[in-house]
Amino acid sequence: MATEGEPWKLEKFSERLDSWIALCSPSSELRRIVRTWVLTRYDDPYQGMEQQSGFPNLWFGRVPNSGDGRGNAVACSYRIEESTRTVICNDFTTLSEPF
Repeated sequence: MATEGEPWKLEKFSERLDSWIALCSPSSELRRIVRTWVLTRYDDPYQGMEQQSGFPNLWFGRVPNSGDGRGNAVACSYRIEESTRTVICNDFTTLSEPF
């Protein structure tokens, strides 16, 4: 059992990020923005995210500053396992705003 105050463990973020990059070919600047945002999940995976009703532990939200200037932005979904302080990435995607 993990204790409060420990950094959260992140799982599957690298793989999902690589898949999103391969599929969407984002600019290097957008890749940097998303990678930097991922690092913030170590401290507070709840920040800026919304829990999805009907799906225990599922969180979804927009990556801040990820707009591409064409009306799209990057979103991420993941599960938060509080007992082990683990955040498990489901996917990154590019969606039309607003979402």
